[in-house]
Amino acid sequence: MHVDRRSLIGAGFGLGAAATAARADTPIGRTIKRPNTADFSQELRADDIRDQTVALQAAIDAAAEKGVPLLLPPGKFIVSDLRLRAGTCLLGVGGTTTLVFAGGAAFITADKVDDLLLDGLTLDGAYKAFDAARGDGLLTLSNSKNVQLSGLAIHNSIGTGLSLVECGGRVEGIAITHVLDAGLKSLDSLGLDIRDNHVTECGNNGILVWRSKTGEDGSVVSGNRISKIRNAAGGTGQYGNGINVFRAGSVLVSNNRISDCAYTAVRGNASSNIQIVGNSCERLGEVALYAEFGFQGALIANNVVDTAASGISVTNFNDGGRLAVVQGNLIRNLFRREQEPEDKRGEGIGVEADAIVTGNTIENAPTVGIQIGWGTYMRDVAVTSNVIRNARVGISVTNAADAGKCLISNNLISAAKDGAIRQMTLGVMTGADLARAPSASDRIIVTGNVSV
Repeated sequence: MHVDRRSLIGAGFGLGAAATAARADTPIGRTIKRPNTADFSQELRADDIRDQTVALQAAIDAAAEKGVPLLLPPGKFIVSDLRLRAGTCLLGVGGTTTLVFAGGAAFITADKVDDLLLDGLTLDGAYKAFDAARGDGLLTLSNSKNVQLSGLAIHNSIGTGLSLVECGGRVEGIAITHVLDAGLKSLDSLGLDIRDNHVTECGNNGILVWRSKTGEDGSVVSGNRISKIRNAAGGTGQYGNGINVFRAGSVLVSNNRISDCAYTAVRGNASSNIQIVGNSCERLGEVALYAEFGFQGALIANNVVDTAASGISVTNFNDGGRLAVVQGNLIRNLFRREQEPEDKRGEGIGVEADAIVTGNTIENAPTVGIQIGWGTYMRDVAVTSNVIRNARVGISVTNAADAGKCLISNNLISAAKDGAIRQMTLGVMTGADLARAPSASDRIIVTGNVSV
């Protein structure tokens, strides 16, 4: 549904013929009268301390039935368990229209609501409990095509902020903050554009793009600002991520600004053909950019990572994770988590199988700039034309005899404290510096590198 806001001025808050008994010349006010029938005799008033669910639900139903927008005035409306209808076009005024959750089974839900449009509303969950069986978000939409959500503010949720199940359309310009679980969750998308949103102060994850079974998804997650994502539920990476893509194939994650996450900026898990491109990532507690577990195909290019336990990890060849391009990334100021009994990190880039790592710049890696393979899990890796500065070891490669082949060529490695290119056994460096004494093995080809 296309809505020209100027066309709403004449109807004002009177809602046109669908939702008011007021005459066309009635001045715009802060009261919306419901249709003048015996069943719709109540009034809907902003800033009324009473629960106004019945009045607002009737206005929503009437406007959707007539196919006209419902424009709410500034102010607060206390409501519960609103159910949106197909074709609903519900508009607020510049973020000054607030719907406050009164408590109950659900706040706002909709099922099979093709062409839904919501704009200019603030949804305040008031940290009140709701029934997750009815939907895990303050706003939960399902089985809906061409959903258009813009200019919303969603906050104070005990669960997820916005939950979309089998939905397609566009989510744009939404602010989600102070939610105890995930900011935005999409499950089994029909093709979503998630663009230019601001997600911050979330308990477990920022934006989730998940599928119940592995398959093509095609969502685009671009231009979002994501920050202050905690790991309230614990675990070892399921939570604490800015963007988490799970089982969803062909997802593009681009040009996002992600900072201050307990774990990862962008984590792709079992997500084939994922593209992680042009993101700016700072202050991450674990791996900044991840492709893991059972994926085939990952492009990780032109990202900036500053301050993380590890920059980029392309891993789990043991579980089918393979085929990657890691190119043109700037990674700096990595750290080791010395308090961890294992998995201390401090690596710039780690790859395992069927991958090229080229044109990256890595600075300040306390463990290793680029790590190739882990035990026997390495095959067909080319590491070329990278610049590595101030690393403990510039490049390490697994020395397992039954690992696959790799090419290490034309890299510039500066100020590597414990060697430019070393073999390693499960992270423990062994043998001579291959940049100065090349290996005689035909499994590891080292050529044209410069160590200074």
